[in-house]
Amino acid sequence: MIVADRKSLEEILAMVADNNKILILGCKGCVTVCNVGGLKEVEILTSSMKIARKKSGNPLDIDMKVLERQCDTEYVAELSESVNDYDAVISMACGVGPQFLSEMYKDQLFYPGVNTTFFGGATQHGVWEERCAGCGTCGIHMFGGLCPIARCAKSLLHGPCGGSSKGICEVNPDTECIWDSIVRKKMEAGQLEDLMGVRGLKDWTTARDGGPRRSIREELVQGNI
Repeated sequence: MIVADRKSLEEILAMVADNNKILILGCKGCVTVCNVGGLKEVEILTSSMKIARKKSGNPLDIDMKVLERQCDTEYVAELSESVNDYDAVISMACGVGPQFLSEMYKDQLFYPGVNTTFFGGATQHGVWEERCAGCGTCGIHMFGGLCPIARCAKSLLHGPCGGSSKGICEVNPDTECIWDSIVRKKMEAGQLEDLMGVRGLKDWTTARDGGPRRSIREELVQGNI
């Protein structure tokens, strides 16, 4: 799941300071699951912005809408008849949403209402933690099913650094050293030798360092021809 955090009210107000009629556009995808950009959050932001602008003597006309997804042109197309009724649109989706909107509606202004942070999951109610860096070549099977790229502050692939202590990361004292967890898991399973071999260098061309990536399902592409 893509995890995001809403921008501060002050930052959002500053982005649309020169606009008088805006649309706040939510998304029913990941940002709804992490309680950042769904209907409830759109309603809260709408109320907060209206109150703030009214207090400043510059009332704001705001409409609300929530799309099924903002990362799919099929749903983004639902705005075709109304998107130009506004001075600007605030997207509450991850960073993909406002980009899809901007590409489809080139004459409209789209502002990001959230900061996209990581791929993760809920570890307890109201808490999400990073688990994947989207490197494009998953090898967690070599590390007991745990990812040292996303969960090690230094993304070390051949063992822990010399700074961790008592299972705690030296970079972030609130975070466990994932290599401590990897080694312990392998020891408990009697598979410590799995970590002893020399592995070749990781091919990073599948990661973001190789530029924007694309995933193609030929059977689906052919079906639309």
